[in-house]
Amino acid sequence: MKPAARPPAPPTSTPPTARPGGARLLRLAAAWWSGERKWEVRGAILLLVLLTLAQVALAIWISYWNRDLFDALERRSHTELLRLVGLFMLIFALTMGVTALHLHVKRWIQLDWRRWLTALLLDHWLAQGHLYRLQLSSGEHDNPDGRIAEDIRIATEVAVALAHSLLYALLILGSFIDILLSVSGSALLPGTAIAVPGYLVVAAFLYAGAGALLGLMLGRPLIRSTNRLQTVEADLRFGLAQAREHAEPIALLHGEPHARREAARLFDAVGRGWDRQTLAYLGIVSFSTGYGTLLPVFPILLAAPQYIAGMMSLGVLMQAAQAFQRLTSALSWPIDNLGELARWRASADRIVSLYEDMLALERRDARGAEGRTADGAEAAPEQDGQRIVRLVSPHPELAIHRLRLTTPAGEILLDDFTLRVRRGERILISGDPAVTVSLFKAVAGLWPWGRGEISLPAGREPMFVPQRPFLTVGSLRTVLSYPQPAERFSTASLHRALECAGLAWLAPRLDEHEDWSRELPLRAQQRLGIARVFLQQPAWIFIEEATDAFTLKEEVDTLELLHHELPSATLLNISRRGRQNHFYDRRLLLERPRETPRAAPPPPEDSSEA
Repeated sequence: MKPAARPPAPPTSTPPTARPGGARLLRLAAAWWSGERKWEVRGAILLLVLLTLAQVALAIWISYWNRDLFDALERRSHTELLRLVGLFMLIFALTMGVTALHLHVKRWIQLDWRRWLTALLLDHWLAQGHLYRLQLSSGEHDNPDGRIAEDIRIATEVAVALAHSLLYALLILGSFIDILLSVSGSALLPGTAIAVPGYLVVAAFLYAGAGALLGLMLGRPLIRSTNRLQTVEADLRFGLAQAREHAEPIALLHGEPHARREAARLFDAVGRGWDRQTLAYLGIVSFSTGYGTLLPVFPILLAAPQYIAGMMSLGVLMQAAQAFQRLTSALSWPIDNLGELARWRASADRIVSLYEDMLALERRDARGAEGRTADGAEAAPEQDGQRIVRLVSPHPELAIHRLRLTTPAGEILLDDFTLRVRRGERILISGDPAVTVSLFKAVAGLWPWGRGEISLPAGREPMFVPQRPFLTVGSLRTVLSYPQPAERFSTASLHRALECAGLAWLAPRLDEHEDWSRELPLRAQQRLGIARVFLQQPAWIFIEEATDAFTLKEEVDTLELLHHELPSATLLNISRRGRQNHFYDRRLLLERPRETPRAAPPPPEDSSEA
């Protein structure tokens, strides 16, 4: 079987509702069931159903084999016993084969669904800046990495296991009701002359019904406590990972005591969540233990009077007891799987809330582009006056029209800002860091607070160089080529880019695999970000304080090489120091308004933006 292909886009028009997350997750899975590999997926599911039918058939066969065994023992028939031993070997071999094949198919389905769902969420999370913008948005989407890695695993594995066990329970229910009806006969109600046909069936339903009712009452708090525990567990993992990622500054500042206190605080939350789940488990586990202990004895006690009266053989008595246990076990499926159902629903809720919040971001982006005309211009900007609209201009220029930037709390950072940058211009932007950095993020599509229009130049996307570049774990060749594939660039071009950025000493290490964010100091990391510019030769470059750690000479040499290597490129450089003005055609000094009124909050919308 082939691995899952890229998932088709499932329906995106359904806004968040109060419908349980499990139902929404199953609705989302319809795209997996009916996608381009639908016959392979459906074939695997059909095979799983057929193997489940085989498991039920073997269970029925072993029931009748047990009946014949005890009858043979009661008759002390040596010949019949030998025949049954040979028959059992066949049943044993078939059971082993069916179970092994069933496990293989079930695990393939679990992995394939997980692969598809992981690809679906990654396609949305690692697109359009969602991995960054979700951090700035309200909603239930904390720890998205944990939801994708762990909750998808739980949701898919548990869902398939529960579906199989439910189907098995329903088939067992139908099969063993018939067996129990045929062997139990009828019994008189105590103190009356009323005969109850199939009384063991009635007793099985009453036993299982009482158990289900009490179990549901005792297990109701389990869903909430499980969901809470998974959230605080993810917080603990994230906190420890954050300490690992910032090990150097923590060690330099001797921040280990603070890190320990923070880890202890997070673990205390895990402990409280664990205690709440323990209390939720306490009642249901105690009840389940008593329920299971009584189950094998109860049917024998009920049927013993008929056996003593000679109305049934020992084999029939044992078959009736086994059928009773099978029947009550099938009827007790909700109780037996309450913990797994709670765990599955909690993970399904976390997956669906993350997915729907990402769809809300996409709907917000789509509404922002609704007024675009055929040539890429905005037809009616006043229709969308409460958000920042990013467009693609048909002209080779960057145009910002009446842009207002605010903080999430509504404080105005920049108001009524208009700018037109033509191809080849070099502009220095300095001033209030909060204003300049928010402008950088707004042009990149990562700052949602404000209003106005930003028209990006047609053709190649601008290259944004942040203050601290992202360095992947891997070979230096891969890191330097990011986000392009390393195969796209020749070794000579990589060497040239390193040389231009003042990193020629790294050229012999192109194929070394390291965690370069730990291997290199900050200044070398910034140089590596500039080396990407020399390598990828963008037409539009937007730099955010990426040379502020350089010395004066290093900054001069870098700017001169940028001018020499990319003479027609447009450069917008945000710098706090504002040196080397002679390299630029213009300088913009951006400050907050002297009076900083708060902007009116935007009207409510179904986006999850704060």
